[in-house]
Amino acid sequence: MTRGPTLPAHRLPYLPTPLDAFNAAADDEARALLLHCLHSPCWSHRVAAHRPYPDLGALLAAADEAAYDLSPDDLAEALAGESLPELPEDTYSAAHMALSAAHAAYEARFGHAFVIYLGDVPPDETPDRILEAIRSRLTNDPEVERVIAAEELRRLARGRLSACLRGAGSCATSTKAPISGK
Repeated sequence: MTRGPTLPAHRLPYLPTPLDAFNAAADDEARALLLHCLHSPCWSHRVAAHRPYPDLGALLAAADEAAYDLSPDDLAEALAGESLPELPEDTYSAAHMALSAAHAAYEARFGHAFVIYLGDVPPDETPDRILEAIRSRLTNDPEVERVIAAEELRRLARGRLSACLRGAGSCATSTKAPISGK
């Protein structure tokens, strides 16, 4: 039995990834996206200037390096753009009050918002983790706390950038908007 002619292989059209779009974006668009991840113009300029990135890992490595190189003024500027992460909707008012009081004490001591990367912390554990971390870090020397805050900012930027470029929802993850524990 003979077969008829075979059809050519079907090729799916190439669909650009979020990283492809980031690499191809205009400089001001790329920097604006980056500013949603970390509120530092210096950081966003540096990360955007080194495009294109071959993969997300290379972009995250460059973002980490740029975050490690922030000057004290750049760090202060980035911290000024942060606020306490929003809590889950069903959080008790007593938890809100305790966190507000602890956060106010932290800001009075260190002069900036408390920052923490919560990674994969379940939403119901978020208030306890934040309160525990604020109370623990309130005892730090200001210079030690600046180093810790810089590391938390780097981790926040990395998490936000990963979420943006994996297409996992909105890239507008400024802490002025909900960050859902990330």
